[in-house]
Amino acid sequence: MKTVDEQLDLIRRGAEQITPEADLRRKLERSVRTGTPLRVKYGIDPTGIDVHLGHTVPLRKLRLFQELGHQAVLIIGNYTALVGDPSGRDQTRARLTPEQVEANAKDYLLQVSKVIDINRAEVTHNGDWFGKMTFLDVMALTAKTTVQRTLERDDFTKRFRAEPSVPIYLHECLYPLMQGQDSVEVRADVELGGSEQLFNLMMGRKLQEEAGQEPQVCLTLPILRGRDGVRRMGKSLGNYVGVGESAKEQFAKTMSIPDELMPDWFTLLTDHTKDEIRQLIERPMEAKKTLGRDIVGAYYGTDAAVQAQSEWEKQFSGRQDPTQIDEVQIAASNLADGKIAVSKLLVLLNLAKSNNEARRHIQSGGVTIGPDREKATDPNQVVAVADGLVVRFGRRIVRVRLT
Repeated sequence: MKTVDEQLDLIRRGAEQITPEADLRRKLERSVRTGTPLRVKYGIDPTGIDVHLGHTVPLRKLRLFQELGHQAVLIIGNYTALVGDPSGRDQTRARLTPEQVEANAKDYLLQVSKVIDINRAEVTHNGDWFGKMTFLDVMALTAKTTVQRTLERDDFTKRFRAEPSVPIYLHECLYPLMQGQDSVEVRADVELGGSEQLFNLMMGRKLQEEAGQEPQVCLTLPILRGRDGVRRMGKSLGNYVGVGESAKEQFAKTMSIPDELMPDWFTLLTDHTKDEIRQLIERPMEAKKTLGRDIVGAYYGTDAAVQAQSEWEKQFSGRQDPTQIDEVQIAASNLADGKIAVSKLLVLLNLAKSNNEARRHIQSGGVTIGPDREKATDPNQVVAVADGLVVRFGRRIVRVRLT
């Protein structure tokens, strides 16, 4: 096992806040002295089914604790998901049904196992304890905090003061208590979360103290900005890179990020040292390729990362089509004398959702057709369609298969 100072140096990397750090040092000293691993908790609410790189920031820290010899405790929040975490939200989350949560949870562990060693992790569901609570138990839990304390949350304060005020539903106030109770149930030494989670993590410390347990250390991590360079990564914002996406897609999306994101992405998503990162970003294009290989390599291996880079360079640097092109079938009956309006073709190929979107993209110069890369400039232009025709729509490329 590494020394306490060596562990702290690694744990601090990329961390936003360690509260209180002195407690973490004491816990690590005891762990080294006794050979007893720390219990490091991270909870995921299965409110969706796609894990993206933003989710992997705390998961990578959890894996680090595993590599340092500590016990990862992963909580699948099948009951907290029914409430919905209000952290960082300016409105109430949509309520999910138990059936939706259960369906989402099935794929979560598979995706999470791409980041942490799931076989060495302790995995539990918080429905195991919340599902057994009586109404008296719930009242006893709510008696452990006050309305005033709950309203100290920035997100609740903003909603309360908004004009007109935005509703704060009573069930939302239960969320931090539920997350805190999770820490009591698993006897967590450390809990990981995003920077907006500090209130919930500190609730865990309070409830542990009331239960006669040693309070956990709260370790928060920055929110990963998405590919737009501004907003937090999220699927609904379209600025994400998914853990389950193909190697080709992961590499291409990484290559599209603004240069100013690279220091954060290297720090939070790779193991490069500060000095290495500083040297890498002096050459932005090569740095971005390294970052793309690192991300793809983490989920698909080195060979796949090299192949993804080669395909990207062929397509975007050498202006060649990739070796593997997605094929889309369309019925030959859609053609008139073997021809069709280019805007209608884009819709049939699912490259555009509507004729209006197709027209906008054509007018912006983002559509080319065939081996000669003929640019479509007129939405009403009629093109000949043969089996195997290649159509390019921005970064997307498909091959037509006539049926």
